[in-house]
Amino acid sequence: MVIAVLLLVGLCLGSFVNALVWRLREQELETGKKKPNKEYLKQLSIRGGRSMCPHCKHELAAKDLVPLLSWLSVRGRCRYCHKPISAQYPLVELITAGLFAASYLWWPVAFSTSQKVIFVFWLALIVGFMALIVYDLRWQLLPNRIVYPLGVVAALLACVAVASAGDPIKALLDTALAVLIGGGIFYALFQFSEGKWIGGGDVKLGWLLGLVVGTPGKSFLLIFLGALFGSLVSLPLLASKKLQRTSTIPFGPFLIVGAIIAYLFGTDILHWYRDTFINL
Repeated sequence: MVIAVLLLVGLCLGSFVNALVWRLREQELETGKKKPNKEYLKQLSIRGGRSMCPHCKHELAAKDLVPLLSWLSVRGRCRYCHKPISAQYPLVELITAGLFAASYLWWPVAFSTSQKVIFVFWLALIVGFMALIVYDLRWQLLPNRIVYPLGVVAALLACVAVASAGDPIKALLDTALAVLIGGGIFYALFQFSEGKWIGGGDVKLGWLLGLVVGTPGKSFLLIFLGALFGSLVSLPLLASKKLQRTSTIPFGPFLIVGAIIAYLFGTDILHWYRDTFINL
């Protein structure tokens, strides 16, 4: 029953992610014009705006807003202008739903009262992470309008985690070190390369993810996994010449995937590494 509810909520919030990302981008483009269309900006409001087709801007009816099923029912095309609607929409909905269910199934500790609160914050972070992944993949940007609210959620999660820890002082020090490692390494790279190796958005994301994972070991792990996944994707593209050496690829999505794995499975991975390579 819990899994079914999480899947349903995940699908709905995945749909929200798609709408949020598109609206934020449209707002950015519209406000960048010399004469922004105030009426259009009002329609793009996150709180009060109505959902619309990204092509013809036709206001969508209730039957067009059912996650996954609406896209399937019209075979991936707008019901009104018949232009194709990107497969991004159902994919984001499915991935968000899958992450909600997977987080519950593989939650690393028992669900005490404090852990239930942390779990709710974690689900909110998943929604924000999905929005950052989509935005960064499409436009190679990690907008502050998503990063900063996520920072607040991450801080709340960290506060509950520290307050409910067996040794709050140690937990607080671990969290501080995790933040220092998560953001500090990227800040050093950003300063040393003058922004050529890594973007400022990745530095902010590093601070945020360090705050989320909460321990130095997991912070190092998320960086390692992010670099590993980035290499596994970019090296074949370079070899096939689909990507040039001067090309830039968004690093944020790889870091976020690394952070999710580090948060859910980091303790087991670090124990395995210690037992396999250190305690020989």
